[in-house]
Amino acid sequence: MKLAIIGCGNMGLTYAKSLLRDKLVEKKNLFLIEKIDTYRNTLTDLGVLSGKIDERISQYDGIILAVKPQDAKPTYEELKKHIKPNQLLLSIMAGITIEVLQANLNHKNIVRAMPNTPAQIGKGITGFSAATEATDAVKNMAEQILAATGKTVYLKNESMLDAVTAISGSGPAYYYYYVNAMINAGIEMGLDEKTASLLVKETMNGSYHLMQKSDKTLLELISAVKSKGGTTEAALNVLENKKVDESIQLALKAAENRARELSKI
Repeated sequence: MKLAIIGCGNMGLTYAKSLLRDKLVEKKNLFLIEKIDTYRNTLTDLGVLSGKIDERISQYDGIILAVKPQDAKPTYEELKKHIKPNQLLLSIMAGITIEVLQANLNHKNIVRAMPNTPAQIGKGITGFSAATEATDAVKNMAEQILAATGKTVYLKNESMLDAVTAISGSGPAYYYYYVNAMINAGIEMGLDEKTASLLVKETMNGSYHLMQKSDKTLLELISAVKSKGGTTEAALNVLENKKVDESIQLALKAAENRARELSKI
C-alpha cells in the first residue's frame, strides 16, 4: 500500500506511526505533506516529506486528509489538480461532509471518518461512512487504515457521524472531566494528589475491565456495589437528585448539535 497524508498534526502523525508500526506501509511508500517547516523537520524518520501538495501525490493508492477544517479550502485548490479518480480520499476533518468534499474536489471515492485521541496508543474507536459512489476496494482500504489505530464502526448513514462525534470523538474529554473531579474530591478529603490520582485511575481501569468481562448489565453492576443505606447509595442519591444522568444526555446532545452546525460552515 502507498499512502499520502496531508497535514501531520496529532492525528496525521498518529496514522503515520500506526501504519508503519503495523507494517501496512513502508517508509518509502508514505508521503507526508506538512506546510510548517519546523514541524516537518521532525518527521524525517517516518517517510517521504514535502511542504506542499504536488504531482507526486497522484502516485499513491490513498490520501488521508488530516488538515484543520479552516485550512480545507486552500487544500482543495491544490489537491484537485492532482487527485486521480481511483484514489481513496479518507477525510478525518471534523464537520466536513462527503457532499462538500465531492463538490470541492470533483472526486467520488471518498470516505469520511471520526477518530478519537486514544488512537494515539492503538486504543481508538473510529466511526466512518463512505460516499455511495465509493468502490468496495476503496472502502476496504479505508477500514484497513482506520483499524491500525483501534476498532472501527461503519455507518451507512453519514449523518450518524454527528452522534459519533458527540459520543466517542469528544468522549475522552468527558471521562477526563469526571476523573479530574474525583481526584479533586479525594484531595478535599485529605488525600495527597498522587494517592488520589492512583485510586481514581485504577478504579476506572478496573471497572472498565470488569464491565467488559462481566455478563451482567450496567445496572446489575451498579447494584453489586450499592447496598441499602450504604456509602454508594448515599453518593448515587446525590447524583440522581442533581439529575446528572439528564445533564450528561443534554451535554452529548449539545455536542451533536454543534457537530451539525460545523458541517454547515
